[in-house]
Formats: sequence, C-alpha cells, structure tokens
Amino acid sequence: MVLKGGAAAVAAVSMSGLLAACSKGDDSSAVAKDSPLYGSNAENMKGKTIDFAYSRIGGWPPSAAPETQWADFQAYALANYGYTVNKITFAEAPFGELFQKVAPTLASQSQEFNLLVVDSQWLGALSEPGWIVKADDVFAANPDLDIAPFSSLVTNTYQVYPDGSGIRWGFPQMPDTQGIFLRKDMLEDPKEQAAFKKKTGKDLPSTYEVLSQIEYVDLVEIIDFFHRPSKGMYGTALMYSKEYDFFSCAYYPFAYSTGGKIWDPATNDVYGILNSPENAAAMEQFVGLSKYQPKNFAAFGIGDMIDLFTQGKAFSAWQWLAIGKFMSSDKVPASKVMSIPLPKWNGQLIGAMGGQPWVINAFNDDDHMRVAVDVLKWWYTKETQDKFILENGGLPWSAEGAANPEYLESSHYVKPFLSMLEEGRSQDFWHLPEYAEMLAVQQEAFNGFATGQVKSAAAALEYAAAKQQQILFKAGRTKTEPPANVDSLKL
Repeated sequence: MVLKGGAAAVAAVSMSGLLAACSKGDDSSAVAKDSPLYGSNAENMKGKTIDFAYSRIGGWPPSAAPETQWADFQAYALANYGYTVNKITFAEAPFGELFQKVAPTLASQSQEFNLLVVDSQWLGALSEPGWIVKADDVFAANPDLDIAPFSSLVTNTYQVYPDGSGIRWGFPQMPDTQGIFLRKDMLEDPKEQAAFKKKTGKDLPSTYEVLSQIEYVDLVEIIDFFHRPSKGMYGTALMYSKEYDFFSCAYYPFAYSTGGKIWDPATNDVYGILNSPENAAAMEQFVGLSKYQPKNFAAFGIGDMIDLFTQGKAFSAWQWLAIGKFMSSDKVPASKVMSIPLPKWNGQLIGAMGGQPWVINAFNDDDHMRVAVDVLKWWYTKETQDKFILENGGLPWSAEGAANPEYLESSHYVKPFLSMLEEGRSQDFWHLPEYAEMLAVQQEAFNGFATGQVKSAAAALEYAAAKQQQILFKAGRTKTEPPANVDSLKL
C-alpha cells in the first residue's frame, strides 16, 4: 500500500490519537502511549511504502539539503523501521512568497506538506491557528530530540512563541547569523599592504584575530581603500532590496549596535521607538555606504550579493553566513575568501538573526506524522549533521556541534557564525502573525529612502512606525493607539 499526503488524506487521520498528541495546552507531558509523535517502531510501519513532501525556500541552498541527503533517510527508515519512503517531493518559493504558498494548504487542513522549512518570523502565524504541532509535545515523547543549543538565541529565534513564553513550536533546521565576506588575497597582498600603509599610516589587517574585533570606522577605511570602480572593483555590497526583509535585516545591526530599538516586545508598541533619532542616524549611515557600491545598490538582495562578490567585482559583502559555501567561485576560489563577524560600533555589536526552523504539519495522518518525527530523528544524527555541515554548507547550532573541532575547522564561515550566535550578540524581531503586513510597510518605506523616493530616514521611520502601530492596535496586540495623523501619512 502506498500512503500519500494531500487534502483527501485528512479524512483518514486518526483524530483521537492526533488530538492527544497535538494538544494546544501548556501540558506537554500528556502524550498518549500510542501517539504518532513517538515516531515509528519496529512494527507500526513495517512493510509500508509512503510518499513524503516538504516545503522549502526557493533560491536558499540550506533548505534544499534535506532533498540532497534524502537517500540516506530512505536507508535509515528501511533499516530501523522496515518501511520504504519514496523520493521526497517538495514545493518551493522565494522568501517573500512561500508563506502564501503553504498557508492555504494548512488552512484547508491538508497534509500536502508533511514537514515545512519556514522562516522564524512565521511561528506566530502558523501556531495560533493550530496549523503546526507543538515541539514540546514531540520532545516529551522523544527527549533525545530536545537538544541543548549553543545559546538561547537558538531557542528564542527558532522555537518559542509567544516570545518569552517558553512554548516551543520549531526544530532548528538552519540557524543563521550575519557576517562580512572579504577578499583575503587582497588583504594579504604585500603591494596592497604597502600602499595602505603609505596612504593611512596604518597596517592593513589581514588575520581573523584582528578583523573579528574591528571597529566600523576602521572597516570603512579599508572598504574605501579597495573601492576602485574604474577598475571594476567596488568596496562593498549590502542588501537594500524591498523584497521580503532584505533591507530591514541588513539595516538592523546599524541600529541595534548604536542604541536603537525597533519595538517594545512587552507592550507591542512601535511608535516612539522605531522612529527615533538614533535609528534615523543609523539608517543614514547604512545607506551612506552606497557610495562604495554599484548604482543599482537599492535593488540588491541575497543573489545579487553572491553574484557581485563571486564575479570578483567587490572587495567585501555583508552577507548571511549560511550562504558561505556559495560565496566563492572558479574566479574567486574559497582560498581567496575569508569571513568575519560584523564590526563593532564603539565596542558594541548586536546583529540580526536569520535562519529557519522545521515545523510539523498538525494535519498529518498517523503514518505521515510518524515519518515526520523519524525525519527529525535522522536529521539530528551525527552522521546526517556531519554530511550537512562538512559537505553541504550547514552550520552547527547545538552545544555539542559548536564544540566539535572538525566543524570549527571545516569552513572559514563557521567561526564568525558562532561568534554572532553568542548570548546577546544577535537578536530576532517580531514573531507575530501580523509580521508580513508590518514588514511590507517597513520595507517600502526603508527602501524608499535608499531610492530617494522618501526624502529622509526620519520620514521613512515615522511612516513605518505609525503604520505598524496602527496594524498592531487594530489586531488587539497593543493598547496604544497610533498617532492621529496615521491615515494621512504618505510616502
């Protein structure tokens, strides 16, 4: 018998067992003995053949790794539980479109996607309607899956909703932090070192030990030195695109590290916090780096950054470290690239968190629920993580993984990733169901300042803060009304 997902299979769900397993209450210890959340055993899946599907982010290689390594899971399932899993199927869409692709299927109680790789900001939108399984229930059934993280950033970013509640919904798939990719060969070139010394009177830093502690102003001095547009070499590249959260996440470290805040998570207030003088100055500084970038900088996203850097057209790129494996090419081989954490602003540094968790579809039938749990058990085995990290560009996020010397020495981007994953070094932002609406308002305003449509950073922040306050007030998330002129504000 071949078991398949899809809306038609919902009728076959063993609801008594599923509801017991997926209780939405706070008691995660009451998992029925026959719950599918335990996963498979030697008998309950033996001899079956099953289809399996997941959703993933298009153009984002880390979320494609499960498919790349799927043959290993097929062997794992057959050897351990005696069932056959067909080739995994998937649907994918870019960051900004994937939620719209999966949400209707979940709203219709379909098991079209048995497991989902999602953005961390979606935890509220997925959990509040009851669309995903509470991870705490899975941990209660399978304590070995409750893996100690390297820092609380992992738990707070990829697992917990509501913020501060301790209630977990996600399982880390690919945690991510920000860093800067640099042309190591240019920094180590004796001619460049001599020229920099002559121009500035300073030594050109070229080691991770020195560059990982660099101040923003000193980094900009180096970027300025290597900015040679007439020779086809730009000093740097950052993300300013209006797409999804590209501008916002690239900008946030400039604000966070200079005393800015974007909201009050205790009250869900934005107005009077986001639109601050500190944040305006940070945005001006962020957009000011455009003078070291191509003229079309305001459209830059993740792919544009990869292309510019790997084509040898930029000395540096402020980029997600999870994409480190793909920040080299035949023209710019990995031996010529190094990566570092973000710089410090007068000794202060707080970056933005990226990355994605797995979540389990709450509408899986019993067999697909078991297989979903089996996939997670397999995913977190040392053998699977070894292949993910050592061969497919993954990053270690557990306390055990972060202490593994083989992982630390495998790629230049692992060390800065873990540096930015230390306590207090990075932070995530809203996990509320209103995330997409808030983000769209903000991205339009912020990108408008980069393009010149919005005349000042202060005006962009004022618009975004007022509109977001209105969104949250209408949703009942805050008791504070938006400013009286909110409806008349225009970009």
